[in-house]
Amino acid sequence: MLPIVDKPLIQYAVEEAVAAGATKLVFITGSSKRAIEDHFDSDPELEQALTDAGKPELLKSIQNIVPRGVSCIYIRQGKPLGLGHAVLCARPAVGDEPFFVHLADDLIAGSPGCLSQMADEYADHGGSVVAVETIPKENTSSYGIVAVDENDRDRITRIVEKPAPKDAPSNSAVVGRYLLMPQIFDKLENIGRGAGGEIQLTDGIAELLSESPVYAYSFTGIRYDCGNKLGYLQATVAYGLRHPEVGEKFREHLNEILSD
Repeated sequence: MLPIVDKPLIQYAVEEAVAAGATKLVFITGSSKRAIEDHFDSDPELEQALTDAGKPELLKSIQNIVPRGVSCIYIRQGKPLGLGHAVLCARPAVGDEPFFVHLADDLIAGSPGCLSQMADEYADHGGSVVAVETIPKENTSSYGIVAVDENDRDRITRIVEKPAPKDAPSNSAVVGRYLLMPQIFDKLENIGRGAGGEIQLTDGIAELLSESPVYAYSFTGIRYDCGNKLGYLQATVAYGLRHPEVGEKFREHLNEILSD
C-alpha cells in the first residue's frame, strides 16, 4: 500500500494486470493486510459525498479503481511460508489455466506494461514465461538466477534461488513478473521447504523445467525495487517527474534543491 505519488503500489499492479487482459484478480494477503481489501472496495458514502460536493473527477477516480468486468478475490495466507506457498494458495481460484504472478513491490515502468509484453511472448511460443534482467554479479545472492539455451528462444535450462556469486549460473535475475502454466501447482505441492525454510517458487519452476518449457524474457522498461529505500525513492522521483499535474513544478523544485 506504499504510495508512489498518488497511487499505492498495489494499484499500479492492478492496472498493469488489467491492461494485459486479466479479468480475475487474486490477492494473497496476510493477517495485517486488510487495507488492500478496503482500497478496492466500494464506498457509497464517499461517492455520495463527492457527488453532493460537485467533484466529478474525484468521483470518477475512485469508481475506476477496479474496472467493470474485473473481479477481486482475496485469499488469506495463514502462515508466511514463502512466495511458492503464496502462489499455491491461489490454486482454488486460478484453476487449470495459465496465470500471471505479479509482485507489487517490483514497479516496472514500460509501455506496454511488462505483463502485456509477457502475454505477447506467451502467444508466440507458449510455455511459462519469467521476467529477467541483468544484475551485477555480486548481487546474485538476492535473486533467483537462470541459465538459458540461447539457441532455443532463451529457454531456461537451470534456475537457482539466491546463489552466491561464485555458484551463480549467470547474472540474469528473475524479477517480480511470471506467466505460469497450471502444472506449477503440482510441483509446489510436492517440493517441500527450501531456502529459509520456505516453499520457494524458484524450486517449483526448477521442477517444472524437465517437463514443460519455461522461457526467460528480458522486458522493455525500467524496474524500481520498491522493497528497499533507494528503489522506492527512485520510483517516487521518476513517477513524480512524469506526473501530468505536478511533474513540471516538481522538476522546478528538484532543480532548486540541486542548485543550492
